[in-house]
Amino acid sequence: MNIQFKKGVLELCVLALLKKQDFYGYELVHRISENITIAEGTIYPLLRRLTLEGYFTTYLQESAEGPPRKYYRLTEKG
Repeated sequence: MNIQFKKGVLELCVLALLKKQDFYGYELVHRISENITIAEGTIYPLLRRLTLEGYFTTYLQESAEGPPRKYYRLTEKG
């Protein structure tokens, strides 16, 4: 699969999932991996870029299983 095409598909998958509810990074990787093969490290640069571009806001939420998790929420732009 063409790399640029896969990046575009990944971006659309992230936006579609976040339209439904807020997710943290690993949760997004898990959901997307049910349909396409992605490396865990692939999604974090995408999340960082889209956050800087104003598509997401982030917030921390305590986790019973370790450190707080960074959740992503769509903005009006997203």
